[in-house]
Amino acid sequence: MDIETMQYYLRVIQEGTISGAARALHIAQPALSRRMKELEEELGVQLFVRGNRKIVLSDEGVILRKRAEEIIRLMHIAEDELLQAKERVAGTVRIGAGESRSFSLLAKTAGELMAEYPDIRIHITSGDTQDLLEELDKGLIDCAVIFTNVDHTAYQAIPLPEEDRFGVLLRKDHPLAQKEELTFEDLQNVPVMVSRASESWFSSVSGDNALNIIGTYNLIYNASLLVENRVCCALAFDGLINTTGDSPLCFRPLVPELSIRGSLIRRKYQPASPALQHFIERLQNRFK
Repeated sequence: MDIETMQYYLRVIQEGTISGAARALHIAQPALSRRMKELEEELGVQLFVRGNRKIVLSDEGVILRKRAEEIIRLMHIAEDELLQAKERVAGTVRIGAGESRSFSLLAKTAGELMAEYPDIRIHITSGDTQDLLEELDKGLIDCAVIFTNVDHTAYQAIPLPEEDRFGVLLRKDHPLAQKEELTFEDLQNVPVMVSRASESWFSSVSGDNALNIIGTYNLIYNASLLVENRVCCALAFDGLINTTGDSPLCFRPLVPELSIRGSLIRRKYQPASPALQHFIERLQNRFK
């Protein structure tokens, strides 16, 4: 199982047929069919469900597709890092981030860095803590902004200087929208969604006023559509969803105030590329 075979395998999935993939790859169809058969024999599993006109993956095929995509991404990362090892500062800084207004500080820093070093690119991966730690540990991102406790045995952390405040995203015609601020008591019996990373935390801080949590989200935009369609309210950071003008939504802060400060983390003992090192140093100087 080599890189080229993984690329062929993903192209077959992308095109939907062996013949389509063969044309796209400019190779003979029998040769590509033989390559896929040899891959199945090497792994000892059936990757494709036979008898369908278009490619249908088996359960094992789905697993391999995910891993093949990761392998190709890691190959591109390795190529980038080798490029960055040259004299010029170049390559990609891969940042994972939860949704937060404090990310604007990282955005400003990235803009300054790219203006000075035009060969640097920035790649952003959005997600919650669970998503980002998985990507970080696999080496698919260089650093991540998270809003939960940091395992200092595994990660280096730079605390962000600004806090994000929690509140309630709800429709402007919701009865609670008449209040300027909301309490957990106000939210009793109100169906709410919370971020996947904060579910247990909200359950503990709400105390005797247990929240009626009907589900979780990892990115607020889709949750905001549920709010817009009167399914629920959502607990979220302030400033992430537009509530101005014709928006049917509004935001009400929680009282007593609930705020949290995020951290930019990266794996300990992981060598930093020149581009990442420049980015981290600029951030530290800005935060000082």
